[in-house]
Formats: sequence, C-alpha cells, structure tokens
Amino acid sequence: MSEDLYSILGVKKGASDADIKQAYRKLARKHHPDLNPGDKKSEQAFKKISAAYAVLSDPEKRRKYDTLGPRFAEGGFSPGGGFDGTIFDNFDFSHLGREGGFGDIFEELFGGRASYGRGRRDPDAPRRGNDLQYTMSITFEDSIRGLSTQVSLNHETGSEKIRVRIPAGVSDGSKVRVSRKGEPGINGGPPGDLFIITRVAGHRFFERRGDNIYCELPITLEEALLGARVAVPTVDGTTTFKVPPGTQSGQKFKLSGKGAPSLRGGVRGHQYVKVRVVLPTLRDERSKEIIREFSRLNPQGELREELT
Repeated sequence: MSEDLYSILGVKKGASDADIKQAYRKLARKHHPDLNPGDKKSEQAFKKISAAYAVLSDPEKRRKYDTLGPRFAEGGFSPGGGFDGTIFDNFDFSHLGREGGFGDIFEELFGGRASYGRGRRDPDAPRRGNDLQYTMSITFEDSIRGLSTQVSLNHETGSEKIRVRIPAGVSDGSKVRVSRKGEPGINGGPPGDLFIITRVAGHRFFERRGDNIYCELPITLEEALLGARVAVPTVDGTTTFKVPPGTQSGQKFKLSGKGAPSLRGGVRGHQYVKVRVVLPTLRDERSKEIIREFSRLNPQGELREELT
C-alpha cells in the first residue's frame, strides 16, 4: 500500500515550507539514530522521514510529486510503486550533510555536522564548543549602574580569568551573554558562549519591580497637613518633591524617570514614593490641649458616618 509523503511528515498537502521543515525537525530529533542506538524501527523511520523531506523541501521535486503522486521517480521512489516500506533501504543519504540542506538542520539540532549514511555524527567534523554558565552575586547599586569585573572560569581544558561588563539595568535572574567565552570548539569549530546569571541583593530602602522602583517615605504630621518640599533618596542621589497640603498616609507619588535603566536602552522606569505619616508623641498637657483645640476647629465627624 502506497504511503503519502505529506502523511509521513504529518502535514497537509498545502503545508508551507516552514511547516514542512518544522515537522521534519521534530521527527528527526525523535527518531535520529544517535538518540536511539540499536533501534531498527527508529532507524527505518528516520530514513523514511528523511526521504520524504528530501522531496518536499525541494520546490521542483515537490511540484513533480504533487503532479505524479506515486508514479514520481526520485531516488528510492519507483514509478507506480509508491511506498512499500522497503524502498528506503536503498535511499541515497550521502547528500544530507551538504551546506544549505539537511546539514544545517542537524547542526541546529545537535550542534555539529553528521554523516548520516553511518547513522552518527562525523567525529572529525568541526563542532561548536559548549556554552558555559556562571552565577554572579552583585549589589543593588551595581545592578543599577552596571560594573566591570573579573571572573575565573573553569574550562575542560583549564582555568581562565576574563574581564566582563555587566550592563546597567540588570535584575535578579538576568542573563548576560559574553560571546565566544565558553568551551573551546572541537576540531577547529568555534567556541561556545558564556552566560552570566545575575543574583541581585536586596536593598534596605528600595524595592524593584520590573524597571520601576518603590519606596516608603516617613513624613511629619505638619508636612502632611500643611504641605512641604521633602527630600527623598533615589538611585541617582537625593532629590526633593512637593507634598501637597492634606496628604494622607499611604498616598503615592511618582518621580518620572527615576527608576532603573532598561536593558532595552533609551528609557528608564519611574520611582513610586508611598508616604507614611508619623504621629508625634504628646509629651505634656499643653500639647494635648492643642490637639483637642485643633479637633474642635476641624471636626471630622464624617469619618464615623462612613462606617454607619
């Protein structure tokens, strides 16, 4: 019984080139001989999907196949024979490692070239070195300003000290890529990359959420009632902003552009200041009398009305 090439890859006849390539990549990884050593069924399936992809990835061959169907003759496809399950045994896989063809896909999947007539990677082919990961603990201030520092790396071939630059604006868990500082390549292949994972310490005053920074600022009763210009720390140093008269405890204010630098560049987050009114301690009877007089002059009976 003949077997449809599109069905082998699990796509419809009108599938795009990208869909066909994606389906082949998924099946090739599943059935590749390197990942299924000694499994004859996977080896046979790998030959079948590779043969199907060899036709459907070539515009001219695909056009002929769409026109002729089972009568299409190419490599292991015999006129009128369709797919009988054995024709793949004689399919020529010698071209699969060429540039621009299967080789590019397998390099993406496995990190190196392969010789698929033998069902395994060519041990002499150039291969990219492995990536390295390094966890770096930094202060909150360093995450805002960035820093240049030296790190010691342990390679399979020995140790190395390199200087790296951590950009301004990294947060806890950011991944900084340092190109070509991973493990050396194999057989003349390029080295891998180094990825630095940042662990940012907390801060006693600031809390970062995304590119915005939050803080709580204590203010006096006088400042809250009468209004004032108050000083507040920012990541750039101390600045001032105006607290309007009648400010309530818990009210928030925005300082535009005073947040963390964005790794996307060109923009900064904001700083949000939540004020907390700190009540004074009444130390004598005169102070208490002043408060009583203040309450008589400024009744707040509506506070109780809201609860009834």
